[in-house]
Amino acid sequence: MGLRSFFERIEPHFEKGGKYEKYFPLYEMVESLVYTPKSVTTVAPHARSYVDMKRIMTYVVIATIPCILWGMFNTGLQANSAIAALGEGSASGWRIAILQFLGISLDAGNPLANFAHGLLYFLPIYITTLVVGGIWEVLFATVRGHEVNEGFLVTSMLYTLIMPASAPLWQVALGISFGVVIGKEVFGGTGKNFLNPALVGRAFLYFAYPANMSGDSVWTPVDGFSGATALGVTARDGVGALAAEGITWMDAFYGTIQGSFGETSTLACAIGLAFLLITKIANWRLIVGCLGGMIAFSALLNVIGSDSNPMFAMPWHWHLVLGGYAFGLAFMVTEPVSASHTNMGRFIYGALIGVMVVLIRVINPAFPEGMMLAILFGNVFAPLIDYFVVQANIKRRARRHV
Repeated sequence: MGLRSFFERIEPHFEKGGKYEKYFPLYEMVESLVYTPKSVTTVAPHARSYVDMKRIMTYVVIATIPCILWGMFNTGLQANSAIAALGEGSASGWRIAILQFLGISLDAGNPLANFAHGLLYFLPIYITTLVVGGIWEVLFATVRGHEVNEGFLVTSMLYTLIMPASAPLWQVALGISFGVVIGKEVFGGTGKNFLNPALVGRAFLYFAYPANMSGDSVWTPVDGFSGATALGVTARDGVGALAAEGITWMDAFYGTIQGSFGETSTLACAIGLAFLLITKIANWRLIVGCLGGMIAFSALLNVIGSDSNPMFAMPWHWHLVLGGYAFGLAFMVTEPVSASHTNMGRFIYGALIGVMVVLIRVINPAFPEGMMLAILFGNVFAPLIDYFVVQANIKRRARRHV
């Protein structure tokens, strides 16, 4: 029996009047992952955009594949390098036991060893996110009688990729619960939220459990290892100090530095962004606005300068490759639900985020990252930006007929 035949055979048991009627939302979600089901979305999945949900979500997930693969490799690379620096005695836990059982070394120079080690950190976080978040999605869909769509697949992947590898799984579950319920479902579900759910969950964890989401010891998941991220080094001693740490611009561009799972490689993010632009899932105006705002404001701060704050001297091309800027630009700024929807509004929205991320990184000494908060700030103002753009258009057209 083929898989298609299997779904056709069991579907009547889940539909109205069937033996498992109450589990129809769960069945529909599983079927939708494999095939386009018979019952497809018949109304606009977004409040302000009539675009096929399955197409959007499938393409976004495909676009994250370079970040996923590189994130696994780099996580293993950082862990294996730390174990080599601390000694074999620092290697312990069930992941090490599995690698030893499979005969996989902890050699940081072995790409397979790095990938396998990173995979053992990625999978638990992603599975936890998928299961816990999926339960909330099915629960709300069942209570409301709504369709279960593919929206959560993107949220779960993006959420996993912005988490540090050392994040405790119970915090992972708590964060995705907060992101799905408070960031999306309380507003009506997919397409009706005005904040990015993945960022809402991550921001909640940052403020609720800062010790596990920031600092020098969370980015490489090896007990006893501590090392500041490139942004942390820059905030403390300036861009010039990166060379002393052995970090070049190309290291940051390729992503062989510490950071969250999917945020370290600007190259992987650029590949994903190119795919989204080619398939027209991402709007180029958002990209131009965000890059323009970041470049212009960082250049202004470079000119102003500061004797006490070395971040003022950080050029735009370093802002581009450090922290979560590239990942946020590719997958969060371009998110079609929470961004502005007017053409001029997209430029303004992107520029606002670009300015805010530099402002937070440079002016706020307690938080050198900035992209997460900048995007959430932009999400809040997106409807207002669109409102003023529309009103300006109405007034301009009215003047033509005076």
